[in-house]
Amino acid sequence: MIAVDAQRLLGRIRELGAVGRDSEGRLIRLAASDTDRLGRDLFVGWLRQAGLDVAIDRVGNIFGIWQSPDNAGQAPLLIGSHIDTVIDAGIYDGCYGVLAGLEVIETLKASGFSPPRPVAIAAFTNEEGVRYTPDMMGSLVHAGGIGFETVLAAVGTDGSVLGQELARIGYAGDKEPGFLKPHAYLELHIEQGPVLEREGVPIGAVENLQGISWQRITIDGVANHAGTTPMSMRSDAGHAAARVITFLHDRAKASNTPTVATVGTIRFEPNAINVIPSQAVFTVDLRHPDEQRLQAEEAALAACLEQLAVAEGVTISVERLARFEPVIFDIRIVELIEAAAKNRGLGVKRMTSGAGHDAQMMARIAPAAMIFVPSAGGISHNPREHTEDADLVAGANILLDVVTDLAK
Repeated sequence: MIAVDAQRLLGRIRELGAVGRDSEGRLIRLAASDTDRLGRDLFVGWLRQAGLDVAIDRVGNIFGIWQSPDNAGQAPLLIGSHIDTVIDAGIYDGCYGVLAGLEVIETLKASGFSPPRPVAIAAFTNEEGVRYTPDMMGSLVHAGGIGFETVLAAVGTDGSVLGQELARIGYAGDKEPGFLKPHAYLELHIEQGPVLEREGVPIGAVENLQGISWQRITIDGVANHAGTTPMSMRSDAGHAAARVITFLHDRAKASNTPTVATVGTIRFEPNAINVIPSQAVFTVDLRHPDEQRLQAEEAALAACLEQLAVAEGVTISVERLARFEPVIFDIRIVELIEAAAKNRGLGVKRMTSGAGHDAQMMARIAPAAMIFVPSAGGISHNPREHTEDADLVAGANILLDVVTDLAK
């Protein structure tokens, strides 16, 4: 039974994890930024060293393709994830899946394996959605869910335009998005949650993925003096926002379903200590693995906002930022993951992904599934994000086995 080169894989994860550090040591590789370019350059260099054909599409998605004259006409097996990060990130989220995919291809090449179909690895643009929205952007474009002209015109949180930034860093490619039509899609990822570690299971066979609803809510009230305006005469956008946040938290916590709700960003105007806020703008992230339940949570939020506008004397508007239905992954690939884990003597658990991933988009156009490995403490999007080396290597070997099966 062949196995990946553990030291090469782990070394690359750490080397990429050192790219994009700011003066405070924080890892920040936001999409299409200068630090993202550095990470992309390193990855593309590794693809070329491995003898893969490198292709970049118009939204900056990077593909390393292993093909031969014998299989060039076949639809490729695609392995993918992303290498952009959140602000002050850990080193594993996304990057592990991309680098493990490269390691699998190199291991198979070295073993003399000749796949009947091409095998490719993808690093998708702007999976995190921190600088530009929506998240999972590159894979969404590849799957035909949004036009590339639309995302190239996306304006970032810093006022930049994605298309211009991709051109500036040298990653506005010439391939048409979606040029590579996969036979199947696989993504290896750290769990970003506590389940596998808590249950002592080294491998997760991900069978479905939660639906996601992102909204931006704007509450307009009236700015006034914090000392002279009686409480009964206020139109306080800040207080109204606080009531919405409390409503979402309490409702999700009291639910007997896997509902989760998060307010991740908020800002007040004029944002002064002695002025009643005239405006509050904040985001809401709702998630649930069942579409009907997710719709019910959205409806409950809408009803809350309608009642609150009257009660607080404010005006409320809602902007939809992103909406993705729950995804059910391909059962045959899920079973291959389970079988591979058992063949290597590893415990395996079928599970739901609470986070969004590029696999969510790719499942629209090809059979897809994901492999999870444990996250220490369930911590992610944080510099303390950690997965034990043995678990990283085990996950890569499961990916190797499943790729071998699917490439046949």
